[in-house]
Formats: sequence, structure tokens, C-alpha cells
Amino acid sequence: MPKRKKRQFFKEITKEIKKHKKAFVVYVVLRFLILVTLVLQLIRGNYEHAFFCILTLILLLVPGFIENKFNIEMPETLEIVIFLFIFAAEILGEMQNFFNIFKHWDTILHTINGFLCAAIGFSLIDILNRTEKFHLNLSPFFVAFVGFCFSMTIGVLWEFFEYGSDVYLHTDMQKDTIVDEISSVSFNEKNENVAIYVKDIENTNITTSNEKFYVIDGYLDIGLIDTMEDLGVNFIGALVYSIIGYFYVKDRDKNSIASKFLLKYKETK
Repeated sequence: MPKRKKRQFFKEITKEIKKHKKAFVVYVVLRFLILVTLVLQLIRGNYEHAFFCILTLILLLVPGFIENKFNIEMPETLEIVIFLFIFAAEILGEMQNFFNIFKHWDTILHTINGFLCAAIGFSLIDILNRTEKFHLNLSPFFVAFVGFCFSMTIGVLWEFFEYGSDVYLHTDMQKDTIVDEISSVSFNEKNENVAIYVKDIENTNITTSNEKFYVIDGYLDIGLIDTMEDLGVNFIGALVYSIIGYFYVKDRDKNSIASKFLLKYKETK
């Protein structure tokens, strides 16, 4: 790289750091914690967790890559939330087992994901709506609706990924739920398409072909309830931002919460 281009590169980096000081501090702290964790996992020989650390380090670079690649300005608040979200999901959730230790950890993350994805989808259509090149004049409701649909689509695709991982890699991303009542046509002795309601289930016995025996207190739902709850809270997160975004488009209030998560084109001289 020529010296002139190198100086220009570092000048741009320094400018971005000064502009997003808080996000840079969060990024450095999280990166340091992840690197320390990575070293500890390698020493312990836990290569699966080491992989999660490397994956997290790569994911932390994504916001900066998107900004530079597509000439997009990402608000500092959005950057910080994305950094913390990645750390909470990969390091705390997967490695530190927060998904099992804290009952609602997964629910909180899916709600935040719904909110963030709605903000990103909303931003993309808002950028097109305000760009003279495309001559669009979409209503605030339509912009908010597209943001909402974008978020729900991402949520559904993620559940597809979880399902595929559970089926083909034998993971348990779609966490099981113990229930004491079910309604199923499988219990219909006449083989009719009429569901039989079974309640007060005390336990379920599972016997495998290699003679392993398991007793479960209740009935094991293998992911359906977890999936629907995840989509439900994703819906809530997406709806909240879409409503906030709707009023933002109407008034263009720079102090609105929506503006703190709104992508914009970088101003070029």
C-alpha cells in the first residue's frame, strides 16, 4: 500500500474512532475479554469453545465491514447494542451456559433481535425512500410494515437454521419443553382426524434400541413451543420498533429512539 493511501487509511480510521468513541471502547473491551477466553479455552483443550471465540471475533468485525463496504453510517447506539448482542449470544449464552442458567436469556435475545432486524429493514427501505435516484414516495405505514416483515423473515430463517442443526447435527438449539398435557390425533384409536386431549401426564418412558431407558416427568415437546415463543417475542420486538419508526418517519424527530438505530448513507464531500 503506497504511503499516501496508508496515511489516508489511518486518517479515516482515526476519524471514525473519534466519532464513535463509546462504541470503540466497548469493542476493545469485548475483544480483550474474548481473546483472554480464547487463550484459556486453548490451554484447556476445549476447541469447540475456542471456535466460538474465533467466530465471535469475526462477527464483531461485521458492522465495520458493512459501513466501509456499502458506505453506510451506523449510529453509535446501534453499534454498541450489536456488539453486546453478539457477546451475550455467543460467549455468555453458548460458552457460559446462560441459556440454561437464566430462564429468559434466550427470550431476551430473540426480542432484541426482532427489534434490531426491524431497525435494519426499516433503514434500508427508508434510505431508498429518501434517495432521489429511485423517486419513491412510500407512506410511513409502508416503510414501517416493510421493516416489520424484514425482521420476521430473519426470525423465521433463524428458526430454520436451528431446526436443521438439531436434525442433521443432533444439537438442541430448539430447546425442549416439559408439558403435562397434549392434544393429538395419534391417540385416536379409530384412526380418525379427531384430536384426543390427554391431561395430567405424570411421566413418559423412553426406551432406545441399545436398551437405554429414560423417564421424563411429563411429556417432552421437542422444540415446537420454544420455536413459537421465539417467533412470538421476535414479533414483539419488531412491532415495537415499527411503531416507533412509523412516528419517526412522520415527524423526522432527531431525538426519537428510532433515529438511534437508523442506518444512513455517509455524507461524501
